[in-house]
Amino acid sequence: MTLYINCCVREESRTERLAQAVLQKLGGDFTELNLYNENLKPLDGEMLNKRTALIEQGDYSDPMFDYAKQFASADTIVIAAPYWDLSFPASLKTYIENIYVTGIVSAYNESGLPVGLCKATELYYVTTAGGPYDPTYSYGYIESLAKNFFGIPETHLVKAEMLDIIGNNAEEILNQEVSRILGNAIL
Repeated sequence: MTLYINCCVREESRTERLAQAVLQKLGGDFTELNLYNENLKPLDGEMLNKRTALIEQGDYSDPMFDYAKQFASADTIVIAAPYWDLSFPASLKTYIENIYVTGIVSAYNESGLPVGLCKATELYYVTTAGGPYDPTYSYGYIESLAKNFFGIPETHLVKAEMLDIIGNNAEEILNQEVSRILGNAIL
């Protein structure tokens, strides 16, 4: 199962268009999780204390762990997040906070090093940027989590950038990237 994490707030999202091309290229069924339709909240003291107590008991039956279980059981993950303020929208960070559960998505070995527990072998990070794209605090962060903590060995960046630069044709840039995605045997 492919898990599609949609963090695109705009109805006519350019990032969503690219993500749909990736999903089409991957083929098969996917489950969409639109973060703006979910009731995700940043962890506060009460939630964190409850979560910690349940993890210490080894009790992952609470609904607060459902997002982590869904993420950990996916075969492939596609994240669509526009490039905002040199990163991604806060809803994606809140989602990550909620899924990063020791015992579900990761564990620690005897040496204290993280060991990923996720089933996925690939993660696609899809983004668009009005200007030049710097992956440091968006894709770079997700890539590090995927490979070093979640156990997802392969990550891919799919992007279209420079869309709002005067003189550039955003539609043409998007169409070229969609054609590249759909035309390649490998993304």
